[in-house]
Parts: sequence; C-alpha cells; structure tokens
Amino acid sequence: MTADDLEEAVRLAVETLGRAPADAWDGKAGTLEWTCWETAEHLADDLFAYAVQLGLTTPPLDDYVPFALESRRPGGPKNTVHADREAGPAGLMQVLQTSGALLAAMVRTAPPDARAHHVFGPADAESSAAMGLVETLVHVHDIAEGLGLTWAPPAGLCARVLDRIFPDAPRAADPWTALLWATGRAELPGRPRLTKWRWYNDPASYPS
Repeated sequence: MTADDLEEAVRLAVETLGRAPADAWDGKAGTLEWTCWETAEHLADDLFAYAVQLGLTTPPLDDYVPFALESRRPGGPKNTVHADREAGPAGLMQVLQTSGALLAAMVRTAPPDARAHHVFGPADAESSAAMGLVETLVHVHDIAEGLGLTWAPPAGLCARVLDRIFPDAPRAADPWTALLWATGRAELPGRPRLTKWRWYNDPASYPS
C-alpha cells in the first residue's frame, strides 16, 4: 500500500462525486444514518486524522491526538474537519482532496518506525495508507449509493487493501465485493452479511 494508491483512490472519488447534482447532498448515504454531505466530511476527517496521528515523533500509542471533535446535529458524525456549506459541493470536494493529499504526504515522509494509534492496532505508514483507502473506497460507495452514482473502484486497489489489513477476507471472490463484505456492506455466497467487523494494522496480529 502506497501514497500513490491513496492518491488514485481520492482522485477517482472526487471525479465520481463531482458528477452529483448540487441539491442531492442532504439525502442519506446508503445504509448510513448520515447524509451524503456528512459522510463526505467524515471521510475527509478520517484522512486528516490518520495523517496527523502518523505525524507525531513520539506517538501516544494508547490514545488519539486531542483535536476537538464536533457534531453539527444530534446523530451526526463527530469531526474535526467540516466544509463550509456556502462553498457548495465543489468546496466539499476540495476539502476531501486536500485531506487525502495530507495523508499521502505523511505516508511518503514518515520514518519506518513511525506508528499511529488506532483501535485496530498501531499503524505504520503502509497500514495508514491502507486505512485511508478503506475509508475512501467504502464511504464513497455509501455516498454514491445515496447520490445515485456508479462507483466501481479498481480491483487491484481493493485486492491490495484486502491483502494488507483484511487477512481473513475471502480471496476467491471479486475483490471489490469481498471488501464490501469485509466492511459489513454486502453478502457473499455462503457468507452472511457481517454486523461486526475490523481490520488488522499489524501483520504480527493477523489471526491464524
């Protein structure tokens, strides 16, 4: 998993979501309880958070960097990053793109021993890129579903994410469908839809 992979995913995300009508963003994002706008802000916030967490020279591996979090409505996502509604969807896409660029830059420049705190285990630069890819691929799926857009990310990106942080996901299935299954968004033949799921940042913690 590389910064180039992350940049490709964010570029495709912005291109896809940029085709949505300006008045469609307040509808629900797929099966989530958030709106499409809120989910895009949440995605930008994830990318920002992974970047800043990786930037600590002495990371607190038991906690997150204490940026203030705010939900703009009851039940909405708690984010540090919010887009100015007056800037419209084009401004929202700028916020998303720059958050992705920040994480890509940190992935490129982080020293080999850098580790970022996460509930799914300490993340090095490669797993931080993989986390950003998971967030991008699946949340754009949610948003695109709500906006009535088609989102079909490259199979190679999906396969590399599965290989890096989803060691227990099926490999015989289509990689995109397998990633949706691994994140509780799809069923696979012979496998029920997951109601709880996780990834593994550290290869040493992969289930046997």
